[in-house]
Formats: sequence, C-alpha cells, structure tokens
Amino acid sequence: MVKKGQLAQWQKNMYALWLGNFATGAGSSMSLPFLPLFVSTLGNFPKWELTLYAGLAFSSTFLSQAIVSPLWGKLADKTGRKPMLLRAAIGMTITATLTGFSTNVWMLIALRLIQGAFSGYINNAYALIASEVPREYSGKTMGTLTTGAVGGQLVGPVFGGIIAGALGYRIPFFIFGALMLIATLVTLFGVKENFTPIKKDSQQAGQSAFAGIKNIHIVWAMFVSSMLIQAATNSFNPIISLFVRQLMHGNGNVAFASGIVAALPGIATLLAAPRLGQLSDHIGAKKVLIAGLVLSGALFFPMYFVQTVVVLGVLRFFVGIADAALMPVTQTVMSLNTPPSSVSRIFSYNQSFQAIGSVIGPMLASGVAGILDYRYVFIMTTFLVLINLGVVTWAYRKDRK
Repeated sequence: MVKKGQLAQWQKNMYALWLGNFATGAGSSMSLPFLPLFVSTLGNFPKWELTLYAGLAFSSTFLSQAIVSPLWGKLADKTGRKPMLLRAAIGMTITATLTGFSTNVWMLIALRLIQGAFSGYINNAYALIASEVPREYSGKTMGTLTTGAVGGQLVGPVFGGIIAGALGYRIPFFIFGALMLIATLVTLFGVKENFTPIKKDSQQAGQSAFAGIKNIHIVWAMFVSSMLIQAATNSFNPIISLFVRQLMHGNGNVAFASGIVAALPGIATLLAAPRLGQLSDHIGAKKVLIAGLVLSGALFFPMYFVQTVVVLGVLRFFVGIADAALMPVTQTVMSLNTPPSSVSRIFSYNQSFQAIGSVIGPMLASGVAGILDYRYVFIMTTFLVLINLGVVTWAYRKDRK
C-alpha cells in the first residue's frame, strides 16, 4: 500500500532509469560527431579508406547489437531486467574506457563491435518499466523515460565536441566510461525489481516469446515501424553538415549552424514526448502514432525545396515533435500487447530492428546523396515514412477484422 504523497516503487525506478538513460544517451553520442576525425589520427588514410573505416566504426556497434539483443532479452526474461541493466552498464563502462586507449583503427572497430554486443541499457529500462507501470500511466511513463535518452543525446555531441576540441578526441571516451559507471551505481542502488523467475519445468519456460501476445500482427508492425523510424531519423546524419554548407554557400560558421540544425529535433522531442505519451493514454496510441507518421511525412517532403538554413531548422524542429509521437508510442503499444513473462524478449527484438534501421538509413542516404544530390535524401526519407504509415494502417485494419 502506497501512502498519499509517497512514490510507488515503479515511479522510483522510473526516475533512477531516467538518469541512467540520460547518462547512456549522453555518453554514447558524445564521440559520434568526430569519430571520422579520431579515425584519421590512427593512420595516414586516403579519403576512400578513411570513409570506409569511419563507416565501419559507426555501424559495427549497431550490427552486433542487432545480432545479440534477442539473446540478452531471452536471458532477461529468466533472470530479471535489473541484472541485464547492470550487465549493459558495466560492459559499456569497460569498452568505452578501453576505446579511448585505441592505438589503431582495427582496435577501435573491434571495441565498438564489443560495445554493441554488451549494450542495451535503454532497451532494458523500457522493458523493466513496461512490466511494472499501471496500464493507465503507460504512455506518459514511456514518454518521460524517452526524454532521458533524448536529453542525453542532445547534450552529448555538444559537450563532446567542446571537450574534444580542447583536450583531444580520446577524452570523451573516458567521460563516456565515467557516465556509464554512474549509470551502474544508480541502477545498483536506485532500482528495485520485483521479479519472479519462470520455473524451468513450467509451461511458460518452453514457450516462444510471441506466445500469449494479444495482437501479434500489431507487435510485428511495431518492429517494422521502429526500424523505419530509426532509418528515417538517422538518414540525414551523414550529410547534415554537407547540406548546411551547401545552403550557406560555404560562408559563415558551418559547424555551429550544423550543430543547431542537428539539435533542434531533440529539443522538440524532449518537450513533446511526455505530453504526447499522456495524450496516447487518453485517446489511444493508434491515433497518436498515425498522426505522428502523417506529420513526419508532411515535414520531410518540403525539405527537398528549402533554400535557407533557417527554414531547414524550423522543419527539423517540427520533425522532433513528430518523433515524440513515434518511438515512445511504439514502445507503449508493445507493452500493452505483451505479457510480462516475455516483455524483455519482445523489447530486445525491437532493439534489433532499431539497430538494423540505424544501419540501413545512413547507408541508403549516403548512396542517394552520392548518386543524385543531398536533397533527394528527403524524398527517400518521405518514402520510408509512407511505407511505415502503410504498415501501421494495415496492422490496425487487420485488428478490426
């Protein structure tokens, strides 16, 4: 029985995990803007080779994450989510710190690959809260939890760039390790999980992760939607500074302008996610998700025609509001359709799909920009959003039959 004015345990867990998500988001994004520059210090590479190694260093984390996540999710449903949170936090503490000591590019790529295999803190935070939060607070809680990761991803590149410029490219990796150590301690002492492991000889122990799911086609649609959201969101990352430089005709502080344009969606998501999550609790996740996809497509298409950085920045800000209606809501839909006994496995599969999207989006964008022009990336992204809208609409129409 929770006394009036006293926080329930799931609320205490949410605040602790918000801090852990913030540390993870900030640390993991801190080194990404200058990763190619760090690679360039590890050898004398021609342009094509530098691009190749930078791409491998960036994508290797997501590739290993996509492969290993389901295995960790299966283990989480047997041992609990808190041990998996600690496993991810400790693993990233070690790998991030060691990355700062990289002496050659292959050591960097290998450590990034290992980091991806031990990652999954944010995903397990979602799974733990999804298994505990009352259904009537699910949307708002997932939205609030999202602001931790988004807030971290917003400040990480800014502080990482300042620190790298003043102290060198290796220091942000050490700070990443320190942040994950903080996440480890916060999780160890601040999170309490009431977990009952499934008995080995029980019927549930041998069941598939999809057994007992109410609307399996909706859950699969959320997997595909998560992948397409990540692909669309990340597609602009490889070309953002190049497109901004083109709009500014090479004049002015391109790096600063690029940083502002990159940060604006995160600011909007940070402001809108809890409110849109709460709205989904009242009017239903389906309406918020579809509205977010329609808004997203309506914003990406006009970016093809922009002529100034200001207009691009305004459109990017509103894309952040659309993003706030997408990823948290897909997490909410999955939590509402998944039994507690398999929630970690389902969320880990979703993480794999997200990781695949994080690889596919930038690769497609780089190809489109290289063959055609930067502007055509927005056309490509619009098509990704339309495909996503079709998948979600199909799933909900099938649910009515």
